[in-house]
Amino acid sequence: MYVLIDDDRVGLALRRLRPWHRLLAYCQAGRLDRERAEGASPEASAALAARAMRLTSLGYRRDLAASLRRIVLATGEPALVRPAQLAASKSPGAARPPRVPLRHARISQSARPLAEVATRLAAPGPVPARGVAIVTRLLSEGTGPLYREASRDDLGLIAERAAQALTC
Repeated sequence: MYVLIDDDRVGLALRRLRPWHRLLAYCQAGRLDRERAEGASPEASAALAARAMRLTSLGYRRDLAASLRRIVLATGEPALVRPAQLAASKSPGAARPPRVPLRHARISQSARPLAEVATRLAAPGPVPARGVAIVTRLLSEGTGPLYREASRDDLGLIAERAAQALTC
């Protein structure tokens, strides 16, 4: 597998993606996702390129979409998520409720943009890695607006930013 890397000496260059690049991307996923969400180019390093490949894979995106749909359902917004969407995710945990405490009122206010993000994630075709990184950070950040009342981040604004970033 080859990726484009922005080499200081020659500009964009085709480089072979080695197994340790994927391992490095896995071990540093949180930092790499933060960098991608903030706009870092996947061509900046082999680890960022490997992480971008993982983020944009259809299986990974569908798992994220299923998680967002479960969160929207758990907060009492079933009209925004059709049962067929959960069944189509092929995720074994698609029907189980979330196991972490959620900020129901905040999520209910942002349910429509969150459902839109889930739809864009699960759609076939390419999506920008930056949008997927924003969603990954939203779901994995325990001090973020999904899980913590004291979070000052605006969940609706983050969802809208993710939806915009997921548009090619």
